[in-house]
Parts: sequence; structure tokens; C-alpha cells
Amino acid sequence: MHAVDDGLLRRREAIGELGDALRLLVENATATEAPTEELLRAAERIRQAAAPLGERVRTRFDSATADDLIAGVRLYNPVTGAGSALAPPVEIHREGTVAIGTCTLGLAFEGPPSYAHGGVSAMLLDQMLGYAVTHSGNPGMTGRLETTYRRPVPLHTPLRLTGEVVGVENRRVTATGTIACADEPGRVLVEATGLFIALRAEQAQRLFGPVLSRRYQEPRAG
Repeated sequence: MHAVDDGLLRRREAIGELGDALRLLVENATATEAPTEELLRAAERIRQAAAPLGERVRTRFDSATADDLIAGVRLYNPVTGAGSALAPPVEIHREGTVAIGTCTLGLAFEGPPSYAHGGVSAMLLDQMLGYAVTHSGNPGMTGRLETTYRRPVPLHTPLRLTGEVVGVENRRVTATGTIACADEPGRVLVEATGLFIALRAEQAQRLFGPVLSRRYQEPRAG
């Protein structure tokens, strides 16, 4: 790990502060039953706050300056990114070969009343499996994700997520993962099996360019 200079560290902290504020805004906007006129006033204030942020923006082909793609620092990842208004965010660490994630989903993630949308569960598990695959030394991209929904995932409830590599065959890596309530980790709510494919060097180069391509291509022999 290379050292992070003070300016970059401060920017990352500021991005996290803005992300926290945006997540609070999203949650309150989703839960509010404020009067109609207050909604209209809030919409105008939010547009005014958003305007200066839109004066200097990146395109889809540009990386955020605060990111470190090789180290896996992604401030705007929609699952783990501290700067993303879309992220819960999930915090991930490893226990041996298992990736463990924790998060709590608010009303912004609601599908059936009081429970998470099924697509959100799939997104969380895709992230967990991808994390496990990358940190196993066999990075790749999702080729297939099979998700089994055993029980609904409750909102406003601490969750425990897992991801673990269970097989490697050439460029194909298989991983499994689960979602459970943190206080009942043995009672699986959702489980998934994913197949991840390491890109060939020329594929990675074509998709991501010379820097990020190293993160997704097949490991070199030796």
C-alpha cells in the first residue's frame, strides 16, 4: 500500500461527508410525510445545492480523482462507496477465506412493504462474491449469478453478508454467498452462487485500458 497524501485524504473525507449527507437526504425524502409545499421548497433548495457540484464533472470514461483503481478504492461504488448516495454502504472485511459484510438497508431499498427489493439483494451478493474472488487472487467479472430467495430481507435491521470462493478452474472462478440478519447469522435469507471469468489480457485492455486492465485479467503463470 502506498502512502496517501494529506490532500487526497482530505478529499476522500469530504466525499464521505457529502455521501453521508446525501444518504440522509435520500432516507428522509423516502420516509417523509411532510406537507406538499414543504416538498416543493425542499426540491428547490436541493437544486440550488446541486448546481455548483455539476460545474466540474467527469464522464463515464474518467475515473474519480479520489479513487485508486488498482488498490480497489472506489468512493462511488453503489454498494460500498462512502461517497455514493445509493450505497447502504456495506463495510467488508475478511475472516480467513470468507468475506464478511455488514449493512442496514433503509426505506430507499424497499420492495415489498417493510422488506428489501429482491434486486438489491442480488446486487449486494454480486459485490460480496466479487470481493471474495478478487481477494482470492483470481479476479474476474461476473458471468452468471444464481440467487435463491428463502426469506424476505427486513429493512432497518443490521445484516450480515458473506462471500467465499469455492472453486477455481482455469479462468473460471465459482463463489457462494449469503445474506442473514446479524443477530441470526445461521438463518439464511438469500443465497447466491456466482461464476466469475478472468478476462484475457486483450479483453481487459480493450475494456479498461492499460491501468485497470490488470485488475480483471487472468493471472499470469509463474
